[in-house]
Amino acid sequence: MYIVLLGAPGAGKGTQAELLREKLAIPSVSSGDLFRSAIEAGTELGVKAKEYIDRGELVPDGVTIAMVAERLAQPDCTEGVILDGFPRTVAQAEALDGVLAEMNRRVHAVLYIKVSEDVLLKRLAGRWTCRDCGAIYHEVFGPEKTRGVCDACGGALYQREDDTPETQQRRIAVYLDRTAPLQECYRAKGILIEIDGDQDVDVVHRSVMAAIDSLEGNDTL
Repeated sequence: MYIVLLGAPGAGKGTQAELLREKLAIPSVSSGDLFRSAIEAGTELGVKAKEYIDRGELVPDGVTIAMVAERLAQPDCTEGVILDGFPRTVAQAEALDGVLAEMNRRVHAVLYIKVSEDVLLKRLAGRWTCRDCGAIYHEVFGPEKTRGVCDACGGALYQREDDTPETQQRRIAVYLDRTAPLQECYRAKGILIEIDGDQDVDVVHRSVMAAIDSLEGNDTL
């Protein structure tokens, strides 16, 4: 089964991808991991990607798609894969369809983990970091024992610029704006399934598995 996971930063895509990987026994592939692996391995595509990343530019679709195609062609992806963080645009989705069609495969389901903006902000904007040892805390999900003081070394905690509510709010807005056409594209194809991501991880996972079970029961595969 070939599954695409969609969701804004903080929606929990990575967590659900890992749970699905264990449950379905198929690999989870994220574009970020592909970039890091290719760069570390020094592959031709990795070198190209690094050039753009080092300049602070987005890696072009052509390079990203080539990396995804290369990964999907590997033997462990024969029975399916969970795509986390790709595609992000309609153009990338169309390219993915083309890559899979050449392998006589297709995307079976797109699971959109939908989380309200206030919950996303709560998850993303509460992170604090120790200036001395780098330990990370969260105001809601993992707070320090003494406010502003690192439990591990006693260092002062600070909030990085990219962890502030203002920055995260912009990040969420950009994501929702850019991916709205992608959601509509998959909805028009009849393969978009919305999952309530405001719930606890275990509840979300049960909803995800129920959606997948319904596909299998309807002979969608």
